[in-house]
Amino acid sequence: MDPILNETTAQIEKARKTGSPVVRSFFDELTNTATHVVWDPLTKKAAIVDSVLDYDAAAGCTKTASADAVIEYVMNEGLTVDWLLETHAHADHLSAAPYLQQSVGGRLAIGREIVCVQKVFGRIFDADTDFKRDGSDFDRLFKDGDRFAIGDIEATALHVPGHTPADIAYVIGDVVFTGDTLFMPDYGTARTDFPGGDARQLYRSIRRLMQLPDETRLFLCHDYKAVGRDEYVWETTIGAQRIGNVHVHEGVGEDDFVAMRTSRDATLSMPKLILPSVQVNMCGGHLPKPEANGIRYLKIPLNTL
Repeated sequence: MDPILNETTAQIEKARKTGSPVVRSFFDELTNTATHVVWDPLTKKAAIVDSVLDYDAAAGCTKTASADAVIEYVMNEGLTVDWLLETHAHADHLSAAPYLQQSVGGRLAIGREIVCVQKVFGRIFDADTDFKRDGSDFDRLFKDGDRFAIGDIEATALHVPGHTPADIAYVIGDVVFTGDTLFMPDYGTARTDFPGGDARQLYRSIRRLMQLPDETRLFLCHDYKAVGRDEYVWETTIGAQRIGNVHVHEGVGEDDFVAMRTSRDATLSMPKLILPSVQVNMCGGHLPKPEANGIRYLKIPLNTL
């Protein structure tokens, strides 16, 4: 995962003057995932949003190159990590939060509705009694409207269900991290056919986000390069989404969106890493405990999704 700069010296200076956060993003092309380090240039306090643990499904092997690139950046900038933020229990990549926590610290947080995801997938994976279904694998469960801070920059958690019941967006200063709720305007919106997903809820969550100021910078969790676009992009604005999102721009009604989203979802295959990803991420990114032979195992349920 090659780091791609989002900031320059000039941007950092501007952030210092305006009180805005600095954002540095890292893009993993194998999972199309953007991890973001967001930090206060005055205090150098930081959060890491939606980290990636590299996983070779064919070999059953994890690696830490993606997370190590984030750690290197944090160390080089002299940042103190206060938060490891997850926007939801991802179905397309494994979280590196526990590995990052061991290296750079930080409290692991997600939306409190993760308990709904844990109950559903705990049954699907026939998790044993050691699996906690109360969210306690995380250090903080945010409810809608909860406030926290990155250094001197105020932050708010917004519950934005639809893609999953537990999705949370993080508004940090003049930026917002929306996870999978929205993609780039030319690509559209998230699917809603996972357990607990709901197209009507997604529409309402997006409309809520679009009440933020037009100039609000919006950082996405994924990009897939829309037809006709040659580069990956994961930053846009609320204004650009409001005017130009191909699925949900102003003027698109709720019923029309639900019909479109439901029809589109019916054509989509499951993410390649959904079974290992959800199994690990519903536990806060913690890998299964080793069995008696010292080897860790993931379960692959058959004919369930």
